[in-house]
Amino acid sequence: MKETGRVQRLGELLLACELITQQQLTEACRIQAQSGEKLGSTLVLLNHLALETLLKALGQQYGMQPVNLFKIDIPAAVLRLLPRETMKKFLAVPLTENGQMAMADPRDHDALRQLQFSLGRSLKPMVAPAFQIEAVLRYLEQHPDGDEPLLGSELVQWCSEIPRKSQGTPEIEQLFRFLLEGGGTDLLLVAGVPPTIKVNNELVRMAAPALLPEQVHAYAMALMTAVQQEQFAANRELDFAITLPALGRFRLNVYSQRNTLSLAARHIVEEVPTLVDLGLPSWLEECALRSQGLILITGPTGHGKTTTMAALIDVINTRCRRNIITLEDPVEYLHRHKSSNVNQREIGVDTASFPEGLRNIFREAPDVIVIGEMRDPESFAIALQAADTGHLVISCLHANNAPMAIDRIIDMVPPEQQRQVRNQLAENLLVIFNQRLVPNRTGTKRILAHEKLSNSYRVKALIRDGKEHQIRALLQQSADEFRSLDTSLAQLVNEGKVSPETALQFCQDASFFRLLLDRGSRPARVSRG
Repeated sequence: MKETGRVQRLGELLLACELITQQQLTEACRIQAQSGEKLGSTLVLLNHLALETLLKALGQQYGMQPVNLFKIDIPAAVLRLLPRETMKKFLAVPLTENGQMAMADPRDHDALRQLQFSLGRSLKPMVAPAFQIEAVLRYLEQHPDGDEPLLGSELVQWCSEIPRKSQGTPEIEQLFRFLLEGGGTDLLLVAGVPPTIKVNNELVRMAAPALLPEQVHAYAMALMTAVQQEQFAANRELDFAITLPALGRFRLNVYSQRNTLSLAARHIVEEVPTLVDLGLPSWLEECALRSQGLILITGPTGHGKTTTMAALIDVINTRCRRNIITLEDPVEYLHRHKSSNVNQREIGVDTASFPEGLRNIFREAPDVIVIGEMRDPESFAIALQAADTGHLVISCLHANNAPMAIDRIIDMVPPEQQRQVRNQLAENLLVIFNQRLVPNRTGTKRILAHEKLSNSYRVKALIRDGKEHQIRALLQQSADEFRSLDTSLAQLVNEGKVSPETALQFCQDASFFRLLLDRGSRPARVSRG
């Protein structure tokens, strides 16, 4: 059982016994590196190894009795012998009151010593497949009271990692339905784990086998056109949008990682939501109806910036008679022409890039210019020029707060041009709206917290003079033109909508946030005298 004083590795043992091929082992090792599962569990998942064969191999590898948790029942009193956190830490489950313990790695002597110390007795370790122990842990998460015995015959339903012969490979439509019916925002297809969706920013996995690299590749190729496949082959990543009959519209990103493909798909609601639907403040509508200036929507990825921008476009489209031209990567919300004309141009389809699309935009007679995301100096320069020459410009920008957004715009240009950019920004900025989607108290949905920076006389002066770092202090004073994200979060906590612990994870200044909670989220107001 030992080679040069060490326990023979499972893969070597299975190869030596001709239970798997070298090709199967290589494939399993590649999946294992991505999923983090034990090699034996991965081989069972891939149908390269029967469960009973794995049990015999584990017993031979460790030189001890294996145990099939599908064929034994564990009394409730025994399950309560160890805290769930301890079982999870050591991947160990007590089987009897006299010391039998199922372990994924029974040769972990440190774990065995700590388990014996916790129980106050010597233990008889038995080796069990890791996926069976993880199934027990999932069962215990759903049965925290532990009043019923765990029946081995029912444990299989808690094993989301092992294959079920009746399932087969899910069709792509099934995966998108799983996203919609599960109330998720994103579908994630990654080799080595089952199809996964994001629900309130938490991952929920489908009760299906883990995906193989070739399956993810097949899904990605089926969703792309021939031209898009060529673009992906050249760049190894691609953004695009698709509409599936009876399911809706989705934004997709296909990318390469660890020599395999991964795919992320976000569901796009066909009906453009209103400001009220999104919980956005009514004063944003007043900004959107202005004829000239720059509106910046900022925040991290996945916190609703694109949706907020779509709602503002719809306000203009409904209330005004203007020519709206958008540059988006990709087009997500499809706007119907209402009182305005809405021309939506997609990067890579209707124009090569944001700078390319913006260079000739003034010849297209726009009243409103919408830039999906400003990423480069040329886009910033044209956007500021457009706002300076009588256009309304709306754009998204990745920045954690308003002062950071100003810094990023100015730092994009060479030092000799920064004075001009400061003057343009000071004169044309309407508002920077920074937003976060924060889980509510019950974790059932996310609600909006926001930071507001309106361009008052004081803000203009600070931007011109290169003192934007002082804006943070003004935000904390919370005058009419300023509202910090911490103030918004504290208000949500005091209204009982968000827990203090959750809000603390999103706040900008923990000390200031705690101070706001102590005094009821009402910061001292600035004197106007």
